[in-house]
Amino acid sequence: MSFEWPWQYNFPPFFTLQPNVDTRQKQLAAWCSLALSYCRHHKLYTLDVMEAQESPVFNNKKMERKLSIEAIQVVFEELRKKGEFSSWLDKNKSRCLVMWRRPEEWGKLIHQWVSKNGMVNSVFTLYELSNGDDTEGEEFHGLEDWMLLRSLQALQTDGKAEIIIMDDGKGVKFF
Repeated sequence: MSFEWPWQYNFPPFFTLQPNVDTRQKQLAAWCSLALSYCRHHKLYTLDVMEAQESPVFNNKKMERKLSIEAIQVVFEELRKKGEFSSWLDKNKSRCLVMWRRPEEWGKLIHQWVSKNGMVNSVFTLYELSNGDDTEGEEFHGLEDWMLLRSLQALQTDGKAEIIIMDDGKGVKFF
């Protein structure tokens, strides 16, 4: 399934932050939506701003237009304000964690899979959940460790799981 670009993506002014406040708000909303959709489609959870500037999401090579690094930072800062991504990984705002689905939502998906497959009261390693053969094809397959852990912590808070520290890493038992 290929990614569908919004109409703005082929509109040259979209790649320059607009000075008019109302226009800029609409533009940022469109960029936020595009960035989250792109990350979801490609299962991206961590973004490096420099690398992102060269990726198709912020660089329309057909039009020879790309969003500036400063503008990309503005887009992700807007997402942060909306609670759509966790945090910047450094003070320079060059890397960020992207949450196109909240930890509670991931936790719900994981717990549904556990229940559907009759694995309640089973223990899994984090690796088995995110990379195991049994989870291949599930939306949470390939989930990065930081997001998986936050999702399991949300389940633990709800009394549906317990995170276990094991000799070779972490695991989880589902209830």
